Amino acid sequence: MRKMITILGPTASGKTALAANLAALKGAEIISADSRQVYRRMDIGTGKDLADYKIGDVHVPYHLIDIVEPGTKYNVFEYQRDFASAYSDITGRGVLPVLCGGTGLYIEAVLNGYKLIPVPENKELRASLESKTLTELTDMLVRLKHENKSNMHNKTDVDTTKRAVRAIEIETYYKEHPSIKERCFPKIDSVIIGVNIDRNERRSKITKRLRQRLDEGMVDEVKSLLTSGIPSDDLIYYGLEYKFVTKYILGQISYNEMFNQLETAIHQFAKRQMTWFRGMERRGFKIHWINATLPIEEKVRLIDDIYHKES
Repeated sequence: MRKMITILGPTASGKTALAANLAALKGAEIISADSRQVYRRMDIGTGKDLADYKIGDVHVPYHLIDIVEPGTKYNVFEYQRDFASAYSDITGRGVLPVLCGGTGLYIEAVLNGYKLIPVPENKELRASLESKTLTELTDMLVRLKHENKSNMHNKTDVDTTKRAVRAIEIETYYKEHPSIKERCFPKIDSVIIGVNIDRNERRSKITKRLRQRLDEGMVDEVKSLLTSGIPSDDLIYYGLEYKFVTKYILGQISYNEMFNQLETAIHQFAKRQMTWFRGMERRGFKIHWINATLPIEEKVRLIDDIYHKES
């Protein structure tokens, strides 16, 4: 089976247009890795840019966009499940999948084969762990993971007693239900391309794109969602554009406050994305970084060269 191609990068790096051009060249299909583009009718604020998927006369097929209703709280477990379905469909037809997005958790979850079976609360177990220290809980978790042959993929499992208890609860469930292992998600072999954009260039593009989205009717989009019956708290939960535009519509902040606070929040978000991607490298992922400012034809050629060398 051919390796998948993954294209990741921070917001405003141009990764979607790049992935679409690459897919058009290789007859590939795109699987989105964006935690908010899954929602229907949330188009401008999530930057779906669906026109990017039309390259000349070619309409590049895409997956995991517009698959759930606004107001729901889609999560990484559901994404992993839906990715598996899309990936199986695409590869089953002999087509190359291109994973593209900026949600690092989603990307890493499917590439690394995280075991994300929903585990119920075990009240008796939790009660028995109440008096234990974080050190004791950590030792217990390490033993359980060793028995289950699970990975300690990062330290967030044990950065608080609450997290440690939940991790022990999950591992205990796996130990008591060995058939769960048959539902483990396999690691996906992928060539990973990172779109590297200079910080100042990124900031400039973010500001320009924010103004453009507001001009294109982002406020009206949020008003329409509110009018359709979606609670304001649900939209605020989605963060960034939906959080600040909703607050503006509700009269909690002025237009200028909305713009300035949202602009700052997007810059911070892009920084967090890059922090995650650098963390992936520390966790063993090989990311081939290419310059975002290169002409798109050159970027596509570079990726194709890298792919053939790595496959």
